[in-house]
Amino acid sequence: MSLASMTGFARRDGTEGAVRWTWEVRSVNGRGLDVRLRLPPGFDAVDPPVRAAIGRLLTRGSVTANLAIEADAAAAGGLRLNERALEAALAAAEIVRARTGGPPPSVDAILGLRGVLEPAEAVPDEAARRRVEIAVLAGFDQALAALVAARREEGAAVGAVVAGQIDQIETLAARAAASDSRRPETIRARLTEQVRRLLDAAPSLDPERLHQEAVMIATRADVQEEIDRLVAHVAQGRELLEKGGPVGRRLDFLAQEYAREANTLCSKAGDPALTRTGLELKAVIDQLREQVQNLE
Repeated sequence: MSLASMTGFARRDGTEGAVRWTWEVRSVNGRGLDVRLRLPPGFDAVDPPVRAAIGRLLTRGSVTANLAIEADAAAAGGLRLNERALEAALAAAEIVRARTGGPPPSVDAILGLRGVLEPAEAVPDEAARRRVEIAVLAGFDQALAALVAARREEGAAVGAVVAGQIDQIETLAARAAASDSRRPETIRARLTEQVRRLLDAAPSLDPERLHQEAVMIATRADVQEEIDRLVAHVAQGRELLEKGGPVGRRLDFLAQEYAREANTLCSKAGDPALTRTGLELKAVIDQLREQVQNLE
């Protein structure tokens, strides 16, 4: 399966009879799948199938789907007079005329008021409404497919960036493994110096205690375990990228494991060069974490 981002946008429109419909569907990053629908009055019946379609194709992201409906007045049978709006407009005009002494309003002025004239019912019966709903749902399927395609296109781009960052982590782990500070003679010299400092600080230190301190120093200086885990995590990251699908959460968790090993390596590093490598690791891992949080 291919990787998918959680961000995308799609728009589809069409007509059915006297009705023109437009879907706009967008998604952004989210911890889970959050669906928000904005439907015009009278189209509540499309809500359940739209949510079901989104749930089948998407697993994460904050998804907003807007449906706009526009009735073609000419195709629907022209205009109709809204009697209640007309009565309210006439009553308001009479109050104004009585207070100001002005002439009564013209017919053109009254009919020009918003709501007095309305498009005739675009969906005159249940059969026509059902045809509109079927067309609207088919249009949504097209919009959703376009959104999925957009998310996958961006997911492929993000995946390529993440793969490059994992390659960098592998390179830096190999550099840490080959650091001169990990050569036996370097470690021995560093231990000798640290033991000498211990003896200077406590000349009467018990030999057994001194041996214990030397072992502790050597243990703290050994970063092989961290390097081994980094190498294992690199292999796991590549496996997840190759597997594809909704692996964003797992990659985010893996990025936290990368960071943990890099932090420990930096804390153990007794050499400036190894410390610099550890800091470079942390910088790459921070960038990787930002990227994987965009993946589904």
